[in-house]
Amino acid sequence: MDKLIVHGGSTLAGSINISGSKNASLPILAAALLTDQQVIIERVPDVSDTNYMLQILSALGCEVERYSGTVKITAAKIIPDAPYELVRKMRASICVMGPLVARLGRATVSIPGGCVIGDRPIDLHLKGLSAIGAEIDNQSGNMNIEAPKGLTGCEVDLRGKHGPTVLGTDNLMMAAVLAEGTTIIESAACEPEVVDLADFLNSMGAKIEGAGTRRITIEGVRSLGGTRHTVIPDRIEAGTFMVAGAMASHDGITIHRVRKDHLSPAIEKLEEGGHLVEFFNDGKSVRVTPGEAPQGCNITTTPHPGFPTDMQAQFTAMFATTPGISVVEDTIFPHRFMHCAELVRMGANIKTDHGTAIISGVEQLSAAPVMASDLRASAALVLAALKAKGTTEINRLYHIDRGYEHIDEKLLLLGAKVERAQGSI
Repeated sequence: MDKLIVHGGSTLAGSINISGSKNASLPILAAALLTDQQVIIERVPDVSDTNYMLQILSALGCEVERYSGTVKITAAKIIPDAPYELVRKMRASICVMGPLVARLGRATVSIPGGCVIGDRPIDLHLKGLSAIGAEIDNQSGNMNIEAPKGLTGCEVDLRGKHGPTVLGTDNLMMAAVLAEGTTIIESAACEPEVVDLADFLNSMGAKIEGAGTRRITIEGVRSLGGTRHTVIPDRIEAGTFMVAGAMASHDGITIHRVRKDHLSPAIEKLEEGGHLVEFFNDGKSVRVTPGEAPQGCNITTTPHPGFPTDMQAQFTAMFATTPGISVVEDTIFPHRFMHCAELVRMGANIKTDHGTAIISGVEQLSAAPVMASDLRASAALVLAALKAKGTTEINRLYHIDRGYEHIDEKLLLLGAKVERAQGSI
């Protein structure tokens, strides 16, 4: 099991390219199941989550070819049963439900297990599919989904307890593109990744309007065809490296292949914290320079276009050495603060209570052996380690490999002193 060894105190400089979005790639890859023609998807990041999805597609009968960030998929002859041994490794594998039911009229997918960052129910996924005609039977840990009379469009409200569901919106949208009639999704997720999926489906011949708003309209079509699509840049990876530039550089770092319009919450909080954020190249590149007088600020996570829950851990790491008091509240996943205990091991002054972290900035963090608990928590520990005095060992690196493509290589390009090693935890 790999661990990352980070020698703190290096000053970051130079530039890197951001990879394609992991969260956009997964449903787009699943959507290849909707056609028997070849689809070509570019800038698919080489991370473990996309690797698992490609394994699932292969197990379902797809012909898959991958090279240099490009994936070619032909789903000419597929089966409806997603194997448990692969599905259990990644919650996002449930997004094969919608395409399989739409294409084959039935699907069998294992029920996802628990998640360390908190409760992530799939009831809204099932509500959406049921509304357009799917019949669902949970048996022996599997969801057996059938549409014996086909799928028929209707109006569905996907409002959930903690806001819209991204994968639930994706699943229903993918199922509805081949349904009879028109489906309207109210309270839809409007994240950029949902828009990217809609753009992919439309390029295949789907008729989707309103993606990026709370109301999406899908007019069903009889079939979809092949296409070529480039995945959007990963806004969470971009935000993570923007925080790295503010925390651990002197004259700033430059980050290429970004979308300015996807990064507004991170931009706002970095600038509020006193750091300099400069975009160029039509908003496709950004330079982040540490402020001379950084200050703490408050963050509350909310559904897009609010501050993303996937960025709160990284900002918490930055606030750990930012003068003053910062408050981070996560309304999406109130239990998503396991990184805070590890940051405290490194000398941070953080108090957590009922979905809120209060961070009193300290002058210096010190290296310590720490353990990653989830994808974004591991990124926060890497950021803290860059700033800490001494050498930090971050165990369970497989968490970060789920969503950050070759993060150690990108850090090395920026001048960080990092190395992979075999861990024992």
